[in-house]
Amino acid sequence: MTQNQDCLEACNRCVEACNDCAYNCCTQGDQAGCTRLCMDCASVCSTCVTLLSRGSQFAADLCRECADICDACAAECEKNRGMEQCRRCAEACRRCAEACRKMAA
Repeated sequence: MTQNQDCLEACNRCVEACNDCAYNCCTQGDQAGCTRLCMDCASVCSTCVTLLSRGSQFAADLCRECADICDACAAECEKNRGMEQCRRCAEACRRCAEACRKMAA
């Protein structure tokens, strides 16, 4: 599989995990920080997919930023160890950050 395809798939999985986490965190207790960061992360990952899909000259730059946002989201989700959706989201974010960094290199 190509780096581009790996990154596309990792970003798509991250969008799904972040949206699930954001929805569940906003409906379960005081997780506002997690919810906001997951929503931001999902948006940036979605934009990465769009730019990568069309071979944009700006894809690598956005992937670099996306990796940083994914790391921040993962760190926030890891604070909520008891919530399954946060665990899944953190894992997806870490994988996405790694794929985005490879793509940006």
